[in-house]
Amino acid sequence: MAGRNLVGPEVDALDLGAVFRALADEHRRSVMTELAADRSDSERGCNSFNLPISKQTQTHHFRVLREAGLIDEIDYGNRKGIRLRRADIEKRFPGLLTLLGSASPGGTAPR
Repeated sequence: MAGRNLVGPEVDALDLGAVFRALADEHRRSVMTELAADRSDSERGCNSFNLPISKQTQTHHFRVLREAGLIDEIDYGNRKGIRLRRADIEKRFPGLLTLLGSASPGGTAPR
């Protein structure tokens, strides 16, 4: 079944402030760290992330990530898929995903 792609901003419209605001939350940052570590960039289900928050809160966090242009959401009606916009992020903000990948589990980058 084909899903409807919920579109974020175009690559040239990605805003560093919006990206930083999206990554300021530890749960959204952990989702991005997991996605960045998976070099296959395969689609993942919203429930595949081990987040200790309600489904409604997860929905909010994924929307913030999409609106910042960091992920694509694919709506299948009864579920959503999540995919990292790796090429767009690397084009607009080179090195950001590498920095996320080097972050410690506590959520801060090494010094």
